[in-house]
Amino acid sequence: MYTFSSKLKTLSFILMAVGLLGIGYGFYSSPKDIHEVEILLAAESHGAHGEAEAHGETEAHGEAKSSDEAHMETPTHGGTEAKASAEHEEHLTHVLHELQNKPWAALYVACIFFLLIAMGVLAFYAIQQVAQAGWSPVLFRVMQGITAYLPWGSVLFFILLILCGLHFNHLFIWLDPEVVAHDKLIAQKSGYLNFPFWIVRAAIFLIGWNLYRYYSAKNCLAQDAASDDLYYKKNFKMSAGFLVFFIVTESIMSWDWIMSVDPHWFSTLFGWYVFASFFVSGITMIAMVTVYLKSRGFLEYVNTSHIHDLAKFMFGISVFWTYLWFSQFMLIWYANIPEEITYFITRIQLYNLPFFGAVVMNFVFPLLILINTDFKRITWVIVMAGVVILAGHYIDFFNMIMPGTVGDKWFIGVPEIASVLFFLGLFIFTVFTALTKAPLLPKRNPFIEESKHFHY
Repeated sequence: MYTFSSKLKTLSFILMAVGLLGIGYGFYSSPKDIHEVEILLAAESHGAHGEAEAHGETEAHGEAKSSDEAHMETPTHGGTEAKASAEHEEHLTHVLHELQNKPWAALYVACIFFLLIAMGVLAFYAIQQVAQAGWSPVLFRVMQGITAYLPWGSVLFFILLILCGLHFNHLFIWLDPEVVAHDKLIAQKSGYLNFPFWIVRAAIFLIGWNLYRYYSAKNCLAQDAASDDLYYKKNFKMSAGFLVFFIVTESIMSWDWIMSVDPHWFSTLFGWYVFASFFVSGITMIAMVTVYLKSRGFLEYVNTSHIHDLAKFMFGISVFWTYLWFSQFMLIWYANIPEEITYFITRIQLYNLPFFGAVVMNFVFPLLILINTDFKRITWVIVMAGVVILAGHYIDFFNMIMPGTVGDKWFIGVPEIASVLFFLGLFIFTVFTALTKAPLLPKRNPFIEESKHFHY
């Protein structure tokens, strides 16, 4: 039986505590009204902070006025002055919403990222069951341990969705009745994009996923004490049904929770693209946890061939993700349809580094490292590649969500780092606590002997 290391448990608590403090600071430091926004914009335009402050320059640059400041100081008369004032106030309100969205968006990205890592592992586990794979049963308890995060992540994410619907933030503009009233395109989608239907769909998805996780793990444990393969057969049938449910709900989930952040934009590849991102992240997490447990003297029947197969999946799905990334980007860019191409123009112009950096981290790096067969068996190479892949796909989700919520007011700051630390700490605590609840080897799986002696 695995015992949760006291050092690792303490680390998880520290991560959660530091994360909560940072998240609180992010909300506390965000502007509360347009007056604070006006002060921030004026300070930025005079170089009172940012790069000038970093280089110790204290002299204000009065000549370099922003368009906002210039707009404020343009002399207007009569109706023109009133119109200019209204437009300026509208602009300040928009910037206020973006800055207030920043801690919410950081929280949202980290929350959905770790939730979907657990979902990626659950989907991989179901595929192994349906495929009756002979190599992977020695890893089933690792997969079940990682998916133990799913209930916790689901509850937190569902609460976050409810807070969006209660207008605690402006992450989804289609939730604002005033926006819908003045936007014909969004109004046309209101039959689908409305809070009651949206939150009911979310509840169905999360409950369905968690029910499969619970009963499949229960059957797997029951199989250990069984005298026949009844529970294994139940899991086989249940997994086949779940995969049908999953592939439908995953696509709709990607539209509801990610693509609707930019409600004017659409892509027929988006569901597959999101799936590839969290699926490879889930497989990578299986490899990382397996390597850790193996280094602590557990998982005695896991050998370099099992690690090699996990690394092959990391490599293969990274290539699959790149294929979908390029297919989506190339087709939309080549067609050059305004309502589609705007999505990528925004990211290339405002998010140039994370947008193309994600391609390097999620494709170029895994390609160069994991294409070598020998490297797929080396522990430190797997860990290094895994850290880069997980960080790269966090950046991928960052790219999907941040431009539609915070615009050009983005940077990786305290709220972003703190949110990742909090959910990482919660993830570590729930996963490794779950691993202590049952033996790490499923004893009565029909393919367990084949898995024990797997060699490639």
